[in-house]
Amino acid sequence: MWNNVRQLNLAANALYALALAALVASGGIWLAQRPSFALSAILIGGDTDHINTPTVRASVIGHLKGNFFTVDLDAARQAFEQMPWVRRASVRRVWPNALAVTLEEYKPLGTWGSDQLVSADGELFTANQGELDNELPAFDGPPGTAKEVVARYFEFKQWLAPIGATPEEVTLSPRYAWTVKLSNGTEIEYGRERNASTLEERSRRLTAAWKAVTARWGNDIEYADLRYPNGFAIRAAGMRFIGDASSAAQPKK
Repeated sequence: MWNNVRQLNLAANALYALALAALVASGGIWLAQRPSFALSAILIGGDTDHINTPTVRASVIGHLKGNFFTVDLDAARQAFEQMPWVRRASVRRVWPNALAVTLEEYKPLGTWGSDQLVSADGELFTANQGELDNELPAFDGPPGTAKEVVARYFEFKQWLAPIGATPEEVTLSPRYAWTVKLSNGTEIEYGRERNASTLEERSRRLTAAWKAVTARWGNDIEYADLRYPNGFAIRAAGMRFIGDASSAAQPKK
């Protein structure tokens, strides 16, 4: 080998390349550790209705490790997504010492159970309900039924529109029976679904008879039980009766 000039040149070139790579790496490490690249700013954009500086400081700052070059962007994203109200976050570096974060907040449709909120997509999340601008409908149901309950809410809203009231509470019991409370104070007992059209048919039966019901008993209808095969029962001002679409004002015997 020592007499082979070509092999000696190749070995020398390899050593030079290794030395240069080590020098560049050392320089890069030295440069990356300079104080000028320490993270000093977080630029937040997107949905920020419920996000403020104290929240970011308390929830995220302690989870950001490293500087502009070494910070783990995926870990930073996860930290932002752990904040209340945040549905999704994207994080990128901004030269030379900042992170830019774009947030997407949950849009609450109503409350769920005693301590959660639910979005219009049926996603559950936890946030301070004291920050809500308006009073929201209340939903509840067995685990894993949030999307179904929200979907039914929009259907109940449509089906019951002829009454002139909107659902304020929609509950699916552990036995999968439906109960709806309206903005006019009426509580409606739907019971369990027998088929895909059960709830809609029962809603139509009630709305078709509603004008006759209120004409005889007034607008203060406290309760309506729609679980009867061909009619329904109501409670109004302490009185009860069974009716159907054709004879809504017949007293129950």
